[in-house]
Amino acid sequence: MPRIRYSRWNRSTANSLDAESVFEQLNDYMNETGDLQQAMRRLKQRGMKQGEKKAAGLEDLMQQLTRELRRLYDRYRPQSALDRVDQELRSVVERERRTLRDLRDTKVGIDEKEEFLDRLPEKASDAIEKLASYDFEDEKAKADFEALLSKLEQIRRLEQAMRREGSLFRGQTPLDLEEAQELLDRLEELRRLESQLSSMNLEDVNADLLEKLLGDNAKQDFEGVARMESLLEEGGYVIDRGDRFELTPRGVRRIGQLALRDIYQKLRRDAAGRHPLRSRGSHELLTEESRPYVQGDPLHLNMIQTLKNALFNNGGVPIRLRPKDFYVYDSERSTRAATVLLLDMSWSMSWEGRFAAAKKVALAMETLVRSMHPRDYFGIVGFFTRAVELKPKDLPEATWNMGDPFTNLQDGLHLAAELLDRRPSQNQQMIVITDGQPTAYCRQGRLYCEWPLSFGGISQRAAEETLREAERVTRRGIIINTFMLDDSPVLKGFVDEMTRINRGRAFYTRPDRLGEYLLVDYVARKRKRV
Repeated sequence: MPRIRYSRWNRSTANSLDAESVFEQLNDYMNETGDLQQAMRRLKQRGMKQGEKKAAGLEDLMQQLTRELRRLYDRYRPQSALDRVDQELRSVVERERRTLRDLRDTKVGIDEKEEFLDRLPEKASDAIEKLASYDFEDEKAKADFEALLSKLEQIRRLEQAMRREGSLFRGQTPLDLEEAQELLDRLEELRRLESQLSSMNLEDVNADLLEKLLGDNAKQDFEGVARMESLLEEGGYVIDRGDRFELTPRGVRRIGQLALRDIYQKLRRDAAGRHPLRSRGSHELLTEESRPYVQGDPLHLNMIQTLKNALFNNGGVPIRLRPKDFYVYDSERSTRAATVLLLDMSWSMSWEGRFAAAKKVALAMETLVRSMHPRDYFGIVGFFTRAVELKPKDLPEATWNMGDPFTNLQDGLHLAAELLDRRPSQNQQMIVITDGQPTAYCRQGRLYCEWPLSFGGISQRAAEETLREAERVTRRGIIINTFMLDDSPVLKGFVDEMTRINRGRAFYTRPDRLGEYLLVDYVARKRKRV
C-alpha cells in the first residue's frame, strides 16, 4: 500500500536546485548560443526551466520591477502636489496685493512692489526664488512664503520629475508635497535597482534594496540566481577566471553525455536500420552462453558441458569424445575503428540551427567512442576557409566562423587523412557534416578562395580539387560518409560524384534529424553480429 507524506510548502522547497540540473539548463543555452559566456549570461537572465525544477532569473526580477513601476504610475497623481504649491503661492501673492492696496495712500513705493508681483514667472520654483528678495508688507503672507521657500528644492525636484515623465502618471490618487517626495525616492531606488540588475553583475546588486522594494520573495529569487552560478563551480563543471568562465574536463564530458542522451531519446522513438561491419575483426568470448559446435566455429570449448555430454552419450570410462559432444562458447566479432568527423564551420552553417545540430552530434559521438569503444580513435576536424583539428575540450565552445565564410572541404579531407595515418586501422572512415559545396582549396601550400559562379552555383576549381583529394583518400582505403544539410541540385550533384568516387554513402537530412541517422549508422557498424 503506497504511503504519502505531506509537508508544509515553501519557496525554497519548490525551487531547490542541484548542480546537475543547473548544468543541464546551461547546456540547453549553450546549444542555442554555441558560447559558454553567452550561455552563462542567459542562465542568469532566464533562470531554470527544467521540467518541475524552475528558478527565476534576472529577467523575472526585471519584470517584477517593471510591474512595480507601472503600479506607481497607474495609481498616483504627483501633479496634485504642484497644484497645491501653485495654490499656496497664489494665496500668498493675493494676500500681499490686498495689503499693498490698503497701503497705497499712506506709503511710497507701492506701485513698484505691485509691478514686481505682476512680473513673477509662471513656474512656481522660479517665482519663489524671485520672491526671496522681496520685502513683504503683510506679515502673514511673509510667514506663509517662508514655509514655501523652505521647500524650494523639493518643489524644483518635483517639477523636473514631472517635466521628464509627467505623461507616465495616469493615477488619480492625490499626493501632498511630502508624499510626492517619497514617491520620487521610491522611483529613483527602483531605477537604481534596474540599473544594477541590467549590469548582469550580481555583485553590483543591493540585495537589501531588492528586498525593500520588491519583497522577500524577490530576494530569494535573486539568491537563487547567485546559487546557480556557485552550484556550477561547486559541482566542478565550470571555473570562474574573473573575466570569463571556462568548462572543466568534467563539464566537457557531461556535455557529450547530454548530447548522446538527447539523440538516443529520439532514436528510441524512431529507430533506423543497421549496417554491417567492414571487416570481421577478432573474437570476444561470451562466457555466459554456449551452444553445440558447428563445423568451422572457433574451438572455444565449454569443457564442463562437453564432458557432461560425453558421459551422458557414452557412459563409463575412459571418456570417449565425439564431435557431437562438443559445446563451444558463443562469441561475437568486433573490430576497432578509426574515425574522423569533419565539421563544417563556415558561415552558412549558422542558418536554420545547422551548426548547433552538427555540434551536438560531434559531442555525442565523442562521448560514445570514449565510453563504449575506448580502443577506437575518434578525431574531429573543423573546416571553413582552412581546416583545423578540434580537441574534445574545445568542442563545446566551437562555433561557425563568420570571419572566414569559405568552405575548404579539400583541406579538411587532407588533414583528416593525416590524423588517420597516425592511427593505423583496418577500418578507417571519415564522416562529413556540411551544408555547402566547396569554395576554397589548397595547392602547394597556398590557399585559393573562389566564389561560386552564380547564386547556388558551383566553384568549379574548388570542386575539382576536392574531388581529387577524395580520390587520394579512397586509394588509402578510407571510406567517406557525407551528411548533407541542404539538398540543392548543384550541391547534390557534387556530393553524388564524391560518393561515386569513394563508394561511401551520402545522406540528405534535416538538422533536427541529423543525430538519428548519423549515430545509428556509426553504432550499428560497430556492433553488428556476424
